[in-house]
Amino acid sequence: MSRAEAVPGSEAVPVEGTAVRKPSPLWTFGLFRSELVTTFRRWRTIALLGVLAAVPILIGIAIKIETSDGSAAGGGGGEGPAFISQITNNGLFLVFTALAATLPFFLPMAIGVIAGDAIAGEANAGTLRYLLVAPAGRTRLLLTKYATTMTFCLVATLVVAASALIVGALLFPLGELTTISGTRISFTDGLGRALLIALVVAASLTGVAALGLFISTLTNSGIAAMATTVGLLITIQILDQIPQLHALQPYFFSHYWLSFADLMRDPVYWDDLFRNLGLQTLYAAVFGSAAWARFTAKDITA
Repeated sequence: MSRAEAVPGSEAVPVEGTAVRKPSPLWTFGLFRSELVTTFRRWRTIALLGVLAAVPILIGIAIKIETSDGSAAGGGGGEGPAFISQITNNGLFLVFTALAATLPFFLPMAIGVIAGDAIAGEANAGTLRYLLVAPAGRTRLLLTKYATTMTFCLVATLVVAASALIVGALLFPLGELTTISGTRISFTDGLGRALLIALVVAASLTGVAALGLFISTLTNSGIAAMATTVGLLITIQILDQIPQLHALQPYFFSHYWLSFADLMRDPVYWDDLFRNLGLQTLYAAVFGSAAWARFTAKDITA
């Protein structure tokens, strides 16, 4: 049975000796559910989530060992979005540190792999035509692929946050938090901000997801699409660190990623957060439209 036949919410209608799919109102949900199941049961996806969950564990253990003699974590520093020096006082800061550590590379790399394989992987496996026979429709299929990728963004971010919270609670004390501004907030308030930060981090990856999906429509090789997407991510990250390109850097999708640290200010500083979300929306619109234009005009041969 092909993947298209396995999607619920459609029924076969004979037309001149052939069977075509007549979509029901539940077709879109059925297709989305099928894509989610297919994506999250792959060993590659499980391995990516496992690596992401391991990062907070390694950070927590390293800091626990470093501070076992009473010295301060991070050599006594504490500035910047990583909050390393605060972890020994409150394990909740491990959530913020883990997200700051995974956002520049690990999280976008995982998203690049999933997005890059979305269309190209189906073409390479020979299942793309079967998905379009149902009829899913190219636009609906593309939107479903993007929604699946964004769901992975959210799940991956929450995996990092949950792993960090568990490790932080096991290795370090929990309690009231001191914000960047120096004010004290309750643990419940801090937990709410941690969840909000995780959501902002997931939203920060919408541009990467759209870029990867666009690249995926350009080739029938899933490996080539994934490699190209990850390569572009690394290139942009390097360019964002070159001082001579300061005029262009505010337009790089990664430039405001670490602005989530402003959620730990009191009051919250929203300017860079809104710039980040606006920039991600722009990238999603541009590359999403490019992916749609390419995919709807593409000759599907596999």
